[in-house]
Amino acid sequence: MNTLIAIIGLGILCLILEIFDARKAIIPIVVIGLLAVLGLDITEFNSPNAYYNNMIIVGKFSSAFSALFIILTIFLVSLGHKFYENHQTKISDFVAIKIFLLAGAVAMVSFGNLAMFFLGIEVLSIALYVLASSNRLSIKSNEAGLKYFLMGSFASGIILFGICLIYGAMGSFDVTEISELSRSAELPIWFPIGIVLVFIGMLFKIAAVPFHFWAPDVYEGSPALTTALMSTLAKVVAIATLYKLVKTMNADISPSFQLIIVIISIASMTVGNIMALRQVNVKRMLAFSGISHAGFMLMTLLSTVKSSGTLLYYTSAYALAGIAAFSVILYVCKTKENEDITNFQGLGKNNPLMAAILTASLLSMAGIPIFSGFFAKLFLFNQTIQAGFIALVIVAVINSIISVGYYFKLILAMYTKEPNEAKIPTPAVIYAVAVISIVLNIALGLFPSFVLDLLG
Repeated sequence: MNTLIAIIGLGILCLILEIFDARKAIIPIVVIGLLAVLGLDITEFNSPNAYYNNMIIVGKFSSAFSALFIILTIFLVSLGHKFYENHQTKISDFVAIKIFLLAGAVAMVSFGNLAMFFLGIEVLSIALYVLASSNRLSIKSNEAGLKYFLMGSFASGIILFGICLIYGAMGSFDVTEISELSRSAELPIWFPIGIVLVFIGMLFKIAAVPFHFWAPDVYEGSPALTTALMSTLAKVVAIATLYKLVKTMNADISPSFQLIIVIISIASMTVGNIMALRQVNVKRMLAFSGISHAGFMLMTLLSTVKSSGTLLYYTSAYALAGIAAFSVILYVCKTKENEDITNFQGLGKNNPLMAAILTASLLSMAGIPIFSGFFAKLFLFNQTIQAGFIALVIVAVINSIISVGYYFKLILAMYTKEPNEAKIPTPAVIYAVAVISIVLNIALGLFPSFVLDLLG
């Protein structure tokens, strides 16, 4: 709870600094503030507590994921230092929106009540709608914002309708009460219907098939930094919240529900990877890559043992690789009109370090050893086999092999083609974020138990 209050206070401070015309101090102060908030969050890790009649429940799950969200926000805010240098008058707005988005994210994994869950979703979604369309002079950005707003509003409406049906069946918004009542023999028919509607709405938020159609267009049209935020922070928040919802409200997943998860997981992995093979735009390629990763993450819902540690590990590995990849994309495409693969030709000769970082992040997403992406898939597959879904793991392994194809298309362009233009200087902030995120990714691969055992 203290973490949430501190984040909101930091967002307000960011707006106050604008009033006093201290724009240059905004990003350094916010980064220092977020590091302090991270420390505050860590202190709450071993002291579970409930606030406001269980509206917010702070425990190991919420604290661990909140820490991941805060670390990702630090990276994203730091990257904004150069990304918004031509929009200095708007920098406080952009940074404050990201901080309030983080508050929504923390609320989404800390909810103990469905009203708080929906409030968190709306805070997060509204911030994303604004950021997607924040490049006002770009038709693509306006289109992305409008598409995301319309589709996101429908998804939020479906979630809200589902929550209403659950309340009608149980007479409570409290997740613990709903979980206890759901074990009784006689359940009204609209309780499972409500669960299904909430599940469908959350599948839209993580861009799982068949609710993925918005993702490629929105990722491509949004400003690159917003795409980085959607691809990493927003996706991780949505999957963590979906996991908490399913595990707390519907403790014993029925075989028919498991079958639906298996089908959606296979469809997401397969459609995401096959469509990614055909892309020439890097942001669209990573959008389809994200859809396939959503399919992998859904596999954690099938595990009979406690799989929250595996989910935390997988999301950390995926998000850190994503931050590193987008740092390089921001550097390469800053002066370009698009993010096509041709822009990356010869990067291995022009800027070997940046090319190596992008290569490492793509290899991690593909699941190549020493990177944490490999171990994340290994632990996930192991748990899924233990749960008895061997066929799903075989499909997942095949999809991992397919994904190597489109990741290597970009890697080959960097190392086998001649550069299109002379080397451009790399801002120190982009270097720092890219190097730190990929080093953290490799460190997670070398010491996986550090994260896996957090939620034991």
